[in-house]
Amino acid sequence: MRTVVITGAASGIGRALAQGFAADGWRVFGADVDEAGLAALGDGIDTHRVDVCEQPEVEALVEAAVAESGRVDVLFNNAGYGLPHTVEDTPDGAFERLVAVHLFGALHGTRAAIPHMKRQGRGHIVNTLSRGGEFHAPGGSAYAAAKAGMWALTRSTARELRGTGVLVNGMIPGPTNTSIWGKDRPDLQTPESVYPHARFLAELEPDGPTGKVFWDSKEYPFGDPANRLVIRPERR
Repeated sequence: MRTVVITGAASGIGRALAQGFAADGWRVFGADVDEAGLAALGDGIDTHRVDVCEQPEVEALVEAAVAESGRVDVLFNNAGYGLPHTVEDTPDGAFERLVAVHLFGALHGTRAAIPHMKRQGRGHIVNTLSRGGEFHAPGGSAYAAAKAGMWALTRSTARELRGTGVLVNGMIPGPTNTSIWGKDRPDLQTPESVYPHARFLAELEPDGPTGKVFWDSKEYPFGDPANRLVIRPERR
C-alpha cells in the first residue's frame, strides 16, 4: 500500500485529494490546523493537527507517516489560502503569514520528506501552484509572491534531487470552487475534479518528469511570457 501525505487536507482541494486517495486504497495522512475539518474527513484517513509554518510539526507529521506505514511515497504541499488586499491596505503581518503558510510550509514539508524518499530510492513531492504566481492581479500580491516562490522552490529542489528517484513537480488545479474566493462559486470546477490529475502525478515513475508544472495532467509552461491572462475589473 502506497502512502501519501497531504497538507491543507481539512477542506477544498486538500480534502478532495485525501478522500480520493483513501477511496483508491492509499494510506492517507491528512494535516491541517482546522481540527473540526479533519474530524469530518471520515474513516480511512490518519489526521494530524499541524501548522505548516512550524518545521518541527511538519517533521513530526512525516515521521508519523513513516513510522505507521513504513514509507512516504507522495507529499502534497497543498496548505494555503487567499488574502484579498492590496499591498497598501494589507494588515500588519498578514502578508508574511500567507507567505509562511504557502512557501515555508512547502519548504518544511520538502525538507522533512527528502531523506525518507532518498532512502527509498523513489518518491514524489507535489507543490500546489497557481497561475496567480505569474500574473499581476490587483489585490493578489501576497498570494502571487508565495506561489512564485513555490515555483522557484520546485525547480531548484528538482535539480538538486536529479538521479535520486525523487521527483519534485508543481500542480495547477485551475479555478476551483473553494473558500479561497470568499464566497460560493458554483460556476467553477469542484475540488473533486482536481483529484484525477493529482492521481496522475502521484503515479509518475521515478524516471519521470521533474521540475515541471502540470495543469490538467499536461505540462504547463509556467513563467512563459507567451501565457496570457486577462484581468477584467469588476463592475460596481
